[in-house]
Amino acid sequence: MMTGEEVSALLARAAAGEQVAWDALVDGFANLLWAVARAHRLDDADCADAVQTAWLRLLENVDRITEPERLGAWLSTTVRRECLRLIRRSGREYVSDAEAFADIPEPRQPEMDARLLADERDAELWTVFDRIPDRCRRLLRVLMADPAPSYQEVSAALDMPIGSIGPTRQRCLERLRRYAVANDLLSMDTMGGATS
Repeated sequence: MMTGEEVSALLARAAAGEQVAWDALVDGFANLLWAVARAHRLDDADCADAVQTAWLRLLENVDRITEPERLGAWLSTTVRRECLRLIRRSGREYVSDAEAFADIPEPRQPEMDARLLADERDAELWTVFDRIPDRCRRLLRVLMADPAPSYQEVSAALDMPIGSIGPTRQRCLERLRRYAVANDLLSMDTMGGATS
């Protein structure tokens, strides 16, 4: 996570046209913005449009950002509003592609059988994930962004009070755990620490 001073310095350099500063801002916030867009269950093209619109709005307003420490929240809100505009324009809600969120690389190369079993388990887990309420799916997807967003950024991205994020996360993970256990994907012991 960048500090407010670091973001402020990057914004000043970006306003002066320095490409390296823009690249650093994109590197610092791109994962968060994509997580917010994907949380709205848009297809890849619409997600890309929403994220690109946020960067365009920043370009248009780079010299007007008065609270650089809140840039992540500002960008998240911009993406969220653009996603909602795209959904209203299309008049429908998109079904998400569970595999788009299951491409987290393995820390080491497991045996082929183990990989197949893990892929099968992950696919089933994403199926279970799709059964939890939409609000839970959105929250957990945003919280999965790397680097992890601050609660202030999550609040802005999902239009949710900061004080309700932790308790809602806890309830969502508990519901996901119960569904996974009911589907024999995980034992009670395996998921015991997932809600802490």
